[in-house]
Amino acid sequence: MSAYLIVDTVLSDPDRYEAYKDKVPGLVKKHGGEYLVRDGEFEVIEGNWQPNRLVLLRFPDRQAIHNLFNDPDYQPLKELRQQIATSNIVAVDGL
Repeated sequence: MSAYLIVDTVLSDPDRYEAYKDKVPGLVKKHGGEYLVRDGEFEVIEGNWQPNRLVLLRFPDRQAIHNLFNDPDYQPLKELRQQIATSNIVAVDGL
C-alpha cells in the first residue's frame, strides 16, 4: 500500500536550504519515493491552514518513509534542515 509524506516547511535560511534541496532527491529515490508536489502555487479551498513550502511525496509504504528518515546518509541533511527551517511532517497510508 502506498504511503504519502506531507511536509510543510517555514524557511529561516533559504540560501542554505538549497544545499538540502539539492541532496535529498537522491535519498528519496533510493527509498522508492517520488515527488508529487515540490513547492509551487497552492490554493486554500477551505479552512485556515496556510502552508508555506508544501511538499508531497509518494513511497511504496510507510516503512520506506521511516527507512529514509533513519538512513545514516540522511542524518546530516536532517540536522541541516532542523537548523534552517521549521517543518511539520506527516505520513499517511494511501488506499
